Amino acid sequence: MSVTISAADVNKLRQVTGAGMMDCKKALTASGGDFDGAIEFLRKQGQKVADKRQDREATEGAAVAKSNDNKTKGVAICLSCETDFVAKNDAFVALAHQVADVALNSNATTTEELLQQPIEGMTLAEKLTEQVGRIGEKLEISAFEVLQGELVVPYIHMGNRVAVLVALSKSSDDLEVAGRDVAMQVAAMKPIAVDESSVAQNIIDREMEIGKDLAIKEGKPANIAEKIAQGYVTKYLKENTLVNQAFVKDSSKTVKQYVESVQKGTSVVAFKRIATGK
Repeated sequence: MSVTISAADVNKLRQVTGAGMMDCKKALTASGGDFDGAIEFLRKQGQKVADKRQDREATEGAAVAKSNDNKTKGVAICLSCETDFVAKNDAFVALAHQVADVALNSNATTTEELLQQPIEGMTLAEKLTEQVGRIGEKLEISAFEVLQGELVVPYIHMGNRVAVLVALSKSSDDLEVAGRDVAMQVAAMKPIAVDESSVAQNIIDREMEIGKDLAIKEGKPANIAEKIAQGYVTKYLKENTLVNQAFVKDSSKTVKQYVESVQKGTSVVAFKRIATGK
């Protein structure tokens, strides 16, 4: 006995799952009109597509940053996909924001924990698998960061290509504006750390060796090369640590001086920067 599948039923399933009309009709037909069975059918189809595309490279995507209402916690996530076409799709960007909302409202601190968070009666991992079936591309959370502090300011840059979180030591409306300025600096200038003390020793050692090699190639004796290398490292740290960088909007000030000028005694505590691509 065949089951009649109404357009209303198909549309209802489409609203719940986001799947295409034809896929929804196929799922309802396969399940004999059972709504829950149709949802399960779509999930299994999504898993089949996910399994087939497991070895694909997901190098496009959308980076999103958000903070809670009182600005004391922020999250940044990158939801990756295979093509730029999907990455720019409004529905995909909305899905990335949905993932960020789940992250913000959870206690997850790792991608593994985030994927196990509940969403729409399933885990986030299952939700993404379901969406793989709808979109037809590999999807994965390729980056996930959490930042907490007195004031955490989020920023999304370049059409969801870069997402940044900046934590300041004090909180006010003016500092929220300053935090956004600093986050824009992080997005554009890609600092490696907040300040010199935050830079890993192996990076300093590497730059020291580069400085020595350059000086020796210029014919400098070893003892002079050592001093030149020290200067090379000092310049490197100034240009690549956030608070020592020249502030993009006013190069007469460093980022540290800019933040201090907004509210005395305020400092940049931490930042997180994620970007699409590999």
